[in-house]
Amino acid sequence: ELVLKVRLQNPNLRENDFIEIELDRQELTYKELLRVSCRELGVNPEHIQKIRKLPNTMLRKDKDVARLQDFQELELVLTGSDKNLLFRVPTLSEQSGYNKKASELTY
Repeated sequence: ELVLKVRLQNPNLRENDFIEIELDRQELTYKELLRVSCRELGVNPEHIQKIRKLPNTMLRKDKDVARLQDFQELELVLTGSDKNLLFRVPTLSEQSGYNKKASELTY
């Protein structure tokens, strides 16, 4: 797996933390990166204008994605009309790594 740090580009947010996502190294494509990133961030892929490798490099094709290394930082840049949208943050139970049984353990 390739582990990447991803966030939405939104200078209006006080806290704009990265999340870590995992991509199968056998499926390192632009389309898969976009799909997984949007799913994890709760954003529709149609609202993404571009993916930027920080600080200033735009990812455009599968070869760009194949060159990424573990823990590189990426930003999803929203289309102009979507920049002021409020995003619905998935609840803990909706997030992909959530384990309901582990959350119910008592000590």
